[in-house]
Amino acid sequence: MQVGVCKQEMLQKKNAVLVDGVILNGPIMDSKAGEKFVEDACKIIMEEVVQKADDITEKVCEWQAPEKLKQILDLEMRDTGECDQKVLQLCRDVIKYSVKTNHPRFFNQLYAGIDYYSLVARFITEALNPSVYTYEVSPVFLLVEEAVIKKMIEFIGWEEGDGIFNPGGSVSNMYAMNLARYKFCPEIKEKGLSGLPRLVLFASEECHYSMKKAASFLGIGTENVYFIKTDERGKMIPEELEKQVQRARKEGSAPFLVCATAGTTVLGAFDPLDKIADICEKHGLWFHVDASWGGSALISRKHRRLLHGIHRADSVAWNPHKMLLAGIQCCALLVKDNTGLLKKCYSAEAAYLFQQDKFYNVSYDTGDKSIQCSRRPDAFKFWLMWKALGTVGLEERVNRALALARYLVEEIKKREGFQLLLEPEYANVCFWYIPPSLRKMEDGPEFWQKLHQVAPIIKERMMKKGSMMLGYQPHWGKVNFFRQVVISPQVSREDMDFLLDEIELLAKDL
Repeated sequence: MQVGVCKQEMLQKKNAVLVDGVILNGPIMDSKAGEKFVEDACKIIMEEVVQKADDITEKVCEWQAPEKLKQILDLEMRDTGECDQKVLQLCRDVIKYSVKTNHPRFFNQLYAGIDYYSLVARFITEALNPSVYTYEVSPVFLLVEEAVIKKMIEFIGWEEGDGIFNPGGSVSNMYAMNLARYKFCPEIKEKGLSGLPRLVLFASEECHYSMKKAASFLGIGTENVYFIKTDERGKMIPEELEKQVQRARKEGSAPFLVCATAGTTVLGAFDPLDKIADICEKHGLWFHVDASWGGSALISRKHRRLLHGIHRADSVAWNPHKMLLAGIQCCALLVKDNTGLLKKCYSAEAAYLFQQDKFYNVSYDTGDKSIQCSRRPDAFKFWLMWKALGTVGLEERVNRALALARYLVEEIKKREGFQLLLEPEYANVCFWYIPPSLRKMEDGPEFWQKLHQVAPIIKERMMKKGSMMLGYQPHWGKVNFFRQVVISPQVSREDMDFLLDEIELLAKDL
């Protein structure tokens, strides 16, 4: 933006003030050039991302090996800046070689698609660059977060509660674990871990790996996470939970938390929340529900039964950036307690931020209930989208996604070579593709060893072709299988048919 030219012009002006060789008169940034750059960049974003979001003729990704991509992008940063045209070309290259997660045939993760209202909300917040900790610097966004949390609490079924938006479901789970520990032994905030009994928590074998990470990060220790056996559908077995709680007590440990999962990552399983709540009440344990993936089913009158009993939880993690397309990241931790437990647990009472003698109601300065200082206004994306679509529009997204998943399941059953792992209850459809060369082979170790190699080969071929992206994994003794997840409203029945056709095409020689 020609900073050097601006500097020369300012030196020529009368009364130019220099301190340590630095000109202090006027700005050093050329605003007009900056505005032009933003305008040109937004045009590229519109043409190359937004307008192509539903174009199935576009590639999901333009695959390049890491070393080659390094050369294409010219990643080196130099002493002198590049001209705007070069930077705009870099913007085009970044878009070209990035994965198009808004493509109708991106099925790889538990997020996908584009919501235009959420996107505009992100443009606004990125331009305003707010930080959500005090009302004086984020008046609108603090009120928005309060309104969104209140509405999410209603859908959980609580009469009151509290909450905060966090950078990811993993962080929400860590918040909940620390909050449960603080509730169990409040003195830990000042005195630390010394003198505490051996704390033990419980989660299913199918829980998100963030439970292990949180236990490690908080000093609880991964060995003190007791993983509870699941049934053939991936649901926690309540009777096994009861046994493990009894075991922990006999060992002299101190159980304090049970984490149930509403929508497991791979199989999309929902733990029996009501029965788990009974056990938590019986033993006085904090009941946390990781509904990061499955929480959005609460919006659907048809499918909210999957989370029956969630109103009995003490805390819930829910990620609207997944099924509801609020845009990464948009993740809330919701807490039934409304006595300020979050603030008591996390506050540090920084006097330079949270002065108590301000001219407005300081209860709106919510930053002291966060482990962060700077915090993004993530709730705004969800709020603007919700305002535009209404609850009915959000419900339609959930219902359509699950209907498309059901359609895919029925098509898989009709086609030779495709085999379901299990009947899904959510949007996760897990299946094997058995190529022609293996279909007459006897079921045994050699068959499964060969089948294990099929999914990675097909994945490589689809990535290099750019036709679609579909995840695969082994799981609990089962060899590699595909996990297809339906989320995006851009996805249609034709995309489901294409997915199966493309797998057959890519594997015809295997």
